[in-house]
Amino acid sequence: MKPTDIKDPEYFHKVVDCQYACPAHTPVPEYIRLIVAGRYTDAYMVNWESNVFPGVLGRTCDRPCEPACRRGRVANDEEPVAICRLKRVAADNKDDITERLPPIPKEKNGKRIALIGGGPASLTVARDLMPLGYECVLYDDQERGGGMMRSQIPAFRLPEKVLSEEVNYILDMGVECHFGTWISSMKEMLDKNFDAVFVGTGAPRGRDLPDLPGRKEADDNVHIGIEWLASVAFEHTAKIGKKVIVLGGGNTAMDCCRTARRLGGEEVRVVVRSPFADMKASPWEKDDAIAEDIPILDNHVPQSFEIENGKLKGMTFEKVEAVYDENGKRSLVPTGEEPVFIECDDVLMAIGQENSFTWIEQDIGIEFGKWDMPEVNPVTFQSSLPHVFFGGDAAFGPENIITAVAQGHQAAVSIDLFCNGEDVKNRLAPGVTIMSQKMGVHEWVYDNDISDDDRYAVPHADKATALKNMKIEVELGFDQDQAYKEAMRCLNCDAQTVFADEKCIECDACVDVCPTDCITFTDNAEEADLRQTLSAPSNNNEQDLYVSGTLPTQRVMVKDEDICLHCGLCAERCPTAAWDMKKFLYEVTKAGRG
Repeated sequence: MKPTDIKDPEYFHKVVDCQYACPAHTPVPEYIRLIVAGRYTDAYMVNWESNVFPGVLGRTCDRPCEPACRRGRVANDEEPVAICRLKRVAADNKDDITERLPPIPKEKNGKRIALIGGGPASLTVARDLMPLGYECVLYDDQERGGGMMRSQIPAFRLPEKVLSEEVNYILDMGVECHFGTWISSMKEMLDKNFDAVFVGTGAPRGRDLPDLPGRKEADDNVHIGIEWLASVAFEHTAKIGKKVIVLGGGNTAMDCCRTARRLGGEEVRVVVRSPFADMKASPWEKDDAIAEDIPILDNHVPQSFEIENGKLKGMTFEKVEAVYDENGKRSLVPTGEEPVFIECDDVLMAIGQENSFTWIEQDIGIEFGKWDMPEVNPVTFQSSLPHVFFGGDAAFGPENIITAVAQGHQAAVSIDLFCNGEDVKNRLAPGVTIMSQKMGVHEWVYDNDISDDDRYAVPHADKATALKNMKIEVELGFDQDQAYKEAMRCLNCDAQTVFADEKCIECDACVDVCPTDCITFTDNAEEADLRQTLSAPSNNNEQDLYVSGTLPTQRVMVKDEDICLHCGLCAERCPTAAWDMKKFLYEVTKAGRG
């Protein structure tokens, strides 16, 4: 193998697995260390720079960082650090941050940007462009900002106060807001002569089962999940029948069933086509639903709505089993058992979401492709009409808040470049800082002790009390003591082990002291062979091998990045300081930077 190019910013970025997995590339170990130090406001601002909504995401994020966490692979406890809930700790314990927010120029730059939709993507664009002197004009059909964060996430998961605070940090920058405004024509928007238009309207249409027998007759008691959640959020709906069926296996279905329990549903069941393990809902969302006495019936395919005397009586389902071919493709095969009838008063359908662009005329230059989605460049988020950009669920279909934020950041970069007459594809590389953590021969700036603690459970409110009130937040969050202990489980994966070939005397002291056998001095070979001849075979091809240049004995040093604990013992033991621990900070370029 060729020597590893550690000057490539993406090399060490990939080693910080949590940050690499985060769509917004939040520097996770950096803010966790600040929490350990009790610097909650600093930790919050590190988050705010990247993910914009730390208090919201600390409660509702889909947590792509946690499955990537190295702790779950190398520390024998198989439980990642509670990264998401530590984000909430920073938000819950921060001081007033208004003085830390970027100043907004009184003299504007003359460019006006339309933001259609008031959700996380549009708000992120405004957050990045307002400090640069842009005038941002936001349109949304809801009465308050937040988009799907306000209309689709129940208050018992995301308190209104938390959401409004973080939304208002952005709106208070001077965004011109037109709430309660329905945009019915893109052509009319283009006639307003904005310098750029950003579409962040989400995926506002819930899927239905219009062809299922009895659907039309049952209409009064069948509700589209996201529309029903919005009706509850804006207090237009305050009750539901005692017996409720929720169709669907995603997070929206989990929100629907838990909301139904709080509005009077005594027998609430989730019914899903797929096996339980294949459900799209996050594992913790399923756990929370089950903890509230909501059964999940898997492998049931809806057959019909049953009507009696003109009123919904229940639903009939066909039982199936999942069969997987050699490529892992799943088929749902009927078991041949008798259909299952489930009695109900109401049905909530949470079987998916779709985009709705009926308001965008077909003759204005915006091209549409598969599934009637706009043709959008996945890097620049520019449409075929150069000054119209898309982001969030409106760009590529339903995802999550953190993805919408990440896309909003990149769309803002493009809008800024476009408005300045530059090529939107000419994007700057991310900012990278790498510095030694040495304080002495055997001392480091960071705490390199490895905690043996198992993951700490987040306290919950009393179930009986929580089920009586939509406004009671179920998760209570870590207190400062719990947060400290959980944060100490972080392995500081951004403290990189950096090897200097010219200093190495090949004494193998680092090999002897390494607790995971991740360092090997060996003859070079092709990667597949090299992975199998290391001290511990390296079978995770997703993570790189760190390969040195040729050493005096013609051997090379090979380190398996996958299982390194970043403990620094190699650097402490090395008699020539060939190893050093260097903190690597990776920051995604934002609009106007550089």
